[in-house]
Amino acid sequence: MYLRRGRKDKYMDKLAILIPCYNEGKTIGKVVADCKKAINGISDANIYVYDNNSSDDTVKLAQKAGAIVRHEYLQGKGNVIRRMFREINAECYIMIDGDDTYPAEEIPKMAEYVLNQNYDMVVGDRLSSSYFEENKRPFHGIGNKVVRGSINFFFKNDIRDIMTGYRAFSKNFVKTYPVLSKGFEIETEMSIFAIVNNLAVKNHVIDYRDRPEGSESKLDTYSDGFKVLRLIATLYRNYKPLPFYGWLSLLLVVISIAFFIPRVFIPYHMTGKVLNMPTLIACGLIFLAAIMSFYSGLILDAIQRKERREFEFRLQQVSENQNKQ
Repeated sequence: MYLRRGRKDKYMDKLAILIPCYNEGKTIGKVVADCKKAINGISDANIYVYDNNSSDDTVKLAQKAGAIVRHEYLQGKGNVIRRMFREINAECYIMIDGDDTYPAEEIPKMAEYVLNQNYDMVVGDRLSSSYFEENKRPFHGIGNKVVRGSINFFFKNDIRDIMTGYRAFSKNFVKTYPVLSKGFEIETEMSIFAIVNNLAVKNHVIDYRDRPEGSESKLDTYSDGFKVLRLIATLYRNYKPLPFYGWLSLLLVVISIAFFIPRVFIPYHMTGKVLNMPTLIACGLIFLAAIMSFYSGLILDAIQRKERREFEFRLQQVSENQNKQ
């Protein structure tokens, strides 16, 4: 055990199981019990349930099962994860949902990748196993494929399950990751953060089972799906500004030329007069916007490269502090 200063916890765990919960009274007791069984042979391991304003008996059942229960009063999974990452100090973190859809017996294997093989994030890959057979919620499978395809296209990576809630993290990841999302788009944000910062990611195939009878998903297929897609576009703009604004610049140039040639250049070539002055002005302004867009991309790309260098220094600081403890 290691002494820690300035944190809510006095000691650093070897392994911390983090379970964000909102009205999971039907399943949380079993999930905590399964996690306790899975970490039975691991010393200095604790299970933390973070309740997010549950109105059922989630808190009582989690405490009865032996979990350390804490609270986050700002609603949203992203807010809960921000609180967990701030308060808990550990060598390895396992995040698992409280809905009993993930196999807790995989915890030691996922922790092994972080503790002994130096991976920064291990992704519990549902989509390569039983997800599409077990999941009964309409359009969730399609939504997962769309999100995975979008991120793989824009960010060029090999993460096979972007939105899984079953993950393992290193301390380096947890203490350098800025949680910006408030809701279910948090998993997508985590994945993109790991990709753009060149962190070591491992796909670990797991068996998935659907929610038991009476347990309801908090994920709204359409509104939360739209938030995720909007987040992907926003992060693509933030992390890859030169391609984003470069393509925007090219689009504006094409629009400008498409209107300029038939409505200004050809009539001028035939008559020697500019017959559509407003079109000429509009095309000129669009072309100027294209130039501004391209140079904005260049400037923001330089800023982003500087931010990546600073992130490497922050990562090195976290590693040095961990070695001193």
